Amino acid sequence: MPRPLLSESHIHNAIQAKINTWHTDIIGEVQAAVAAHAVVVVGMGMNPMPKRARKALDAAGVAYHYMEYGNYLNTWRKRNALKMWTGWPTFPMVFVKGILVGGATDVEALIASGELKRMLA
Repeated sequence: MPRPLLSESHIHNAIQAKINTWHTDIIGEVQAAVAAHAVVVVGMGMNPMPKRARKALDAAGVAYHYMEYGNYLNTWRKRNALKMWTGWPTFPMVFVKGILVGGATDVEALIASGELKRMLA
């Protein structure tokens, strides 16, 4: 079952534009990177999980493009826009060939199963 989303009919017109334009700059940056690179890791400073994902990719010999947006002390609104866009609640956000595959533990599982190599073939 898909994740429930609040219907636009339940959002007041006065705030619809705010929702539609909430930090679209950061979303555009990530979309451009995802279009340009086979693997993209979107992370944040002070969080060990983006580093864990990058370490797993390095160990597997998988090249990736890393994007970092702030840390726990700043830039949370921009990161929130990415969470709203993807529906993924945590960092990192790892994209493989345009597909959001999850975070660090998800990437580790894809590497262990061989699925990541198949996705990149």
